[in-house]
Amino acid sequence: MLKGARTGEAKCPGKGTGFGLDSGETRPYAPPMPDPVHQDAPRSIGAILRQIGPGLILTASIVGSGEVIATPKLAAEAGFSLLWLIVLGCVIKVFVQVELGRFAVAKGMTTLEALDSMPGPRVRVSWLVWLWVFMYVGTIFQVAGIVGAVTQVLTSAGLTLNGKVLALLIGGVTAAMLVAGRYRLVERVSIVMVAGFTVCTIIAVGSLQWSDYAITSANLIDGFRFQMPENFNTAFGAFGIIGVGASELIFYPYWVLEKGYAVNVGPNDGSTAWKDRATGWMRVMQVDAWVSMVVYTVATAAFFLLGAAVLHSSGLEVNDENPMIPVLAKMYLQSFGQSSFVVFLIGAFFALFSTTFVATASNARLFADGLQIFKLRCYDGEESRQRMIKVGCVLLPAISVVAFITMGEPVKLVFIGAIAQGLMLPFLAIAALYFRHVRTDAALRPGTAWTFCLWFAAIAMMVAGGYQILTKFGIL
Repeated sequence: MLKGARTGEAKCPGKGTGFGLDSGETRPYAPPMPDPVHQDAPRSIGAILRQIGPGLILTASIVGSGEVIATPKLAAEAGFSLLWLIVLGCVIKVFVQVELGRFAVAKGMTTLEALDSMPGPRVRVSWLVWLWVFMYVGTIFQVAGIVGAVTQVLTSAGLTLNGKVLALLIGGVTAAMLVAGRYRLVERVSIVMVAGFTVCTIIAVGSLQWSDYAITSANLIDGFRFQMPENFNTAFGAFGIIGVGASELIFYPYWVLEKGYAVNVGPNDGSTAWKDRATGWMRVMQVDAWVSMVVYTVATAAFFLLGAAVLHSSGLEVNDENPMIPVLAKMYLQSFGQSSFVVFLIGAFFALFSTTFVATASNARLFADGLQIFKLRCYDGEESRQRMIKVGCVLLPAISVVAFITMGEPVKLVFIGAIAQGLMLPFLAIAALYFRHVRTDAALRPGTAWTFCLWFAAIAMMVAGGYQILTKFGIL
């Protein structure tokens, strides 16, 4: 602790202007930043694709709890009728994701630093950071539910170990992998897992076409008739967690910063060269976001079609007495044979474990950043921050495993996180609009069409989150 700090409060020295900030702006809780290495953004599509990565890490986190648990649950209840909601939920939130990423690239600020800079009441930190704390606790339960779902996959594959033992092994492997590496390891593991679950899921859905569960053109037409759901709770819960959920919206700027986009842009000196670099790297970031959107939308729609074709048509509901993974695995084995059964389990494992892996890596970064935002720790450099991230990589899986062993019920645990994320969505939408219209340099602001889509996405997120708030407080 620095000399002169009160007990429980670390005071970071000097405010100082951080890289990427406009003149006069400060990052009061941030560690000293390295001197930026200015680098122009690539222009050819091939060179741009070689620079993507944060979105693929996000995809590994996205396709998990929402897609393998919440989406088939919704499909089991509603059939094909809400396919439009699934696709819409994946697509429109990208506009908010990019806007938060744009702010990070331009200012060099982490998500929590950005949220802490929002106007409004403050008690040690911004009111919006306090809302994030509530959501953060919920996501720990969500990861606990995913750990439980991974144990279901492994037991369905024939492992006879006790579920609690498997949960301990999953948590231990996750912690060990993350402690051993940094950004590059997370990116490479994510790419492998994204490729694995995408290929396996497409094959699994394709196998339906040679069975009694074949998906017809009439089913797809029915799915895009924009019908409203009978059960809004499940629908809005799924909307909050599919695609880029609130947690992934918060995660994304961290991976954008670690990839180096903001460092390449450098400090805002008001020059034309800075604006050109910023515009170029934001173009790279947008490609990164849209490529990942295509991947996770395909995977999400595939899991929804699985649930609608297999579970709904069989009259099965997903709950803790009737878990989704064992039910689908058993039906695949009986209806499609051993090969499709194996492919489904491999895809489900990649999807779920990738979420456990990336969510833990991301939450560990938020854990380290949150300590400095609350002025409980002050990092004197990147190595100091990385050490605290490693602490989070061990501590957070341990908490999730304990939560699963204590509470069980993976579906319920996942929906606790889904509700917490749904409640946070409208406030992240408000933050994105504030950054777009107030804090972003005029030369970097998007055009009219993009701004319209951003407002549409923000309003949809506000409606979904607002509905959940009203229902949870018994108003609706």
